[in-house]
Amino acid sequence: MTDHPSTYRAEDTHRPGIQWDDRAFLHHVGDGGGVLDGAKSIRDGTFADMIRHIMMMPEDSQKNYYIQKAGDRKFEYQEIVNLYNSENFPRGD
Repeated sequence: MTDHPSTYRAEDTHRPGIQWDDRAFLHHVGDGGGVLDGAKSIRDGTFADMIRHIMMMPEDSQKNYYIQKAGDRKFEYQEIVNLYNSENFPRGD
């Protein structure tokens, strides 16, 4: 899991599809974002791990969280559910 693609020899710097192993951070909806956004995260790990974590929560709590993925991409509840239910989500079964 890296925060930045390697520029050394510029190999494998663009991989198509969803990068499930990208670094991601779990946030509470309404935490304010801003300059200290990174310090407000509740948990960090791979993108797939953060999705799994939210989906293990009680259903009525899941909407209270979002995932901030490497590259400043924010994933909110419905998109997280859709990704979890996609056929290429790494279940780790």
